[in-house]
Amino acid sequence: MDGYLQVKRMREGYGKLDKVEMSIWECCELLNDVVDESDPDLDEPQIEHLLQTAEAIRRDYPNEDWLHLTGLIHDLGKVLLHPNFGELPQWAVVGDTFPVGCAFDESIVHHRYFKENPDYNNPAYNTKFGVYSECCGLNNVMMSWGHDDYMYLVAKENNSTLPSAALFIIRYHSFYALHRSDAYRHLMNEEDIENLKWLQIFNKYDLYSKSKVRTDVEKLKPYYMSLIKKYFPAKLRW
Repeated sequence: MDGYLQVKRMREGYGKLDKVEMSIWECCELLNDVVDESDPDLDEPQIEHLLQTAEAIRRDYPNEDWLHLTGLIHDLGKVLLHPNFGELPQWAVVGDTFPVGCAFDESIVHHRYFKENPDYNNPAYNTKFGVYSECCGLNNVMMSWGHDDYMYLVAKENNSTLPSAALFIIRYHSFYALHRSDAYRHLMNEEDIENLKWLQIFNKYDLYSKSKVRTDVEKLKPYYMSLIKKYFPAKLRW
């Protein structure tokens, strides 16, 4: 389990986005080669889960096209599991995320294991605020490394025009201590509080949209390609 300095190193390394150039849709297809062992629905391609999430949102929020696209791309950071991206171990890519650089909240899953983390007994990092200040904004908080933060960096550094709520969803959808237990509110600013409302809406679809009805990828592709074109460049650095 990584501490603050290890996460900082990982983020700086992957933040160079020098692995490959490809489009969003190419990444969706690449994800079909990836197995997320924490996902109960291993028998269907990842792209179908992405489209099921996006389509469930589209049915209920037809006018929020940015939210449909967010449903499609929110898990693309899982390409970190792919050999082209260094084939990171499962624990470093999927699972719950949490802030590093301040005390670990007891609501984080497997909290007892934090005693083995290098930051647990470090006075610089083990207080309520640690290296942060009250209401500093989650944007200024370093999160544990995983597919969420990686996809956030990809979207941001490739100048996506998605609204801040979309980037917030991508970056924090595995931050369950926040959206399930209300932990770390003391670090949030006004914009975070607004964006959290959208994340809580999104989460219902992310967790429960997997259906037994197979999605017709080719039929849905033109709509999502039009959204990708609207909010992203044709090729992205990853």
